[in-house]
Amino acid sequence: MLARCSSATLCGLEAHEVTVEVDIAPGLPGLRLVGLPDAAVQEARERVRSALRHSGLRVPLTRVVVNLAPANLRKAGPGFDLPIALGLLLASGQLEPSRLAGVWSGAELGLDGRLRPIRGVLALALAARQAGARALLVPAANAAEAALVEGLQVWGAEDLTQALAILQHPERAPALRRRAAEPGGVEGDLAEVRGQAHGRRALEIAAAGAHHLLLVGPPGSGKTMLARRLAGLLPPLQRQEALELTQLHSVAGLLPEGGALVERRPFRSPHHSCSGAALIGGGSMPLPGELSLAHHGVLFLDELAEFRREVLELLRQPLEEGTVTISRTRQRCLFPCRITLVAATNPCPCGHFGDPTTVCSCGEAGRRRYWSHLSGPLLDRLDLQVAMRRPEPRDLAQGLEAPTGSGSPAPEASAVVAERVRRARRRMERRNPGGCSNGLLEGHQLTGALQLDMAALALWERALEQRRLSARSGLRLLRVARTIADLAGEEAVRAGAIAEALTFRSFDLVGANGGD
Repeated sequence: MLARCSSATLCGLEAHEVTVEVDIAPGLPGLRLVGLPDAAVQEARERVRSALRHSGLRVPLTRVVVNLAPANLRKAGPGFDLPIALGLLLASGQLEPSRLAGVWSGAELGLDGRLRPIRGVLALALAARQAGARALLVPAANAAEAALVEGLQVWGAEDLTQALAILQHPERAPALRRRAAEPGGVEGDLAEVRGQAHGRRALEIAAAGAHHLLLVGPPGSGKTMLARRLAGLLPPLQRQEALELTQLHSVAGLLPEGGALVERRPFRSPHHSCSGAALIGGGSMPLPGELSLAHHGVLFLDELAEFRREVLELLRQPLEEGTVTISRTRQRCLFPCRITLVAATNPCPCGHFGDPTTVCSCGEAGRRRYWSHLSGPLLDRLDLQVAMRRPEPRDLAQGLEAPTGSGSPAPEASAVVAERVRRARRRMERRNPGGCSNGLLEGHQLTGALQLDMAALALWERALEQRRLSARSGLRLLRVARTIADLAGEEAVRAGAIAEALTFRSFDLVGANGGD
């Protein structure tokens, strides 16, 4: 007898429908899997047999062929255990065909019949809804994740016995146990950063316009402290953004059991020894890397000059396009990566070049080698480049004086700065095409959004000539100036905004002169 049931396999961020065909025919007992299964799918033969036996179900003692169609699409992971088991029960007459009509399923089976969670259930649910499925059967630990997709009935089961009971009596399916969303707090507050007015201002501009930021300074100047507070300045995730981020984390297997919607903007900080595949994604069955896992959030690359140059060069195209394309012989995967990049590095190997209190011991040749990891095209893509210094003692005492009225005011808290960022972003949403941030404006879109006055235009042209800025750097300078004007609530970009934007272009020529 031939039986069919529906499931899906992950191809990058999306799930593609797979029809599980089970044929029972006369012959020597055995179960053969075809349709480009990987090792984990092949091993389903033993898991399914044991799970059926321990669940009190009959294992067909005849020749069984399981085909995963389409046959030219590679199948990976243990998620086909449950549909294979259901197909066997259907083909052997232990389950009525009507019970599986329009039902998709996916789960790993334990040897005792328990349903174990799998990754990518949100993508599976989206594919099921798009295909018009009436229900999705998944492990109980994945049910809350699948229920994030509206318009699809989700059944969660603890084991194979309960799954069959739900198929027989759907009205008795247990209620979904939804996991509470993570609290919306973020690590640290901007009020804890003493001094560094220039760095704080750069952080505010980066948050408002989604501009990439480079922080260069000696150890102890507060680079990491500033970077970790950027996510707290960004506006809350919208529903569609949260769904995209949750799907990415689900595909990567990083969503906790009973995972709820990811509602906090991510902050990812990979070590400088990471590989190119770890940073942008990859593998024989491609998975998202740190770049995509930071989608709609912050990617922090500490010790930027310690990363291998070939790894950093992989960032150039994704930073421009907002997507990572990974091509393999049999498939091509796209992962989104709309991020705000924050990079931090020392000015030289010893970290003391330019420090008035400590003499640098590296020499010019050592500094040139150190900065050679950072190419000109990569620096072009970093809109804000800030030279930082160690804070002075008076800066560290800011806001700590006795309340006599004569001391310096306490630094602004993240909530105050975030409100200015929110107002600036509202202006961008009303003016920019598609409501995008200034940092994402294309060249032809930037012309309509700028409203440059004559003095600002003349200053910009002089800056391009005197600083030998590339066309890309020149446009990024205008985007930053537009964000500065939006933070000030101004319709037109004036010369003052251009002048301030120029103060954040400290390392345009670093590739040519070794960081001097």
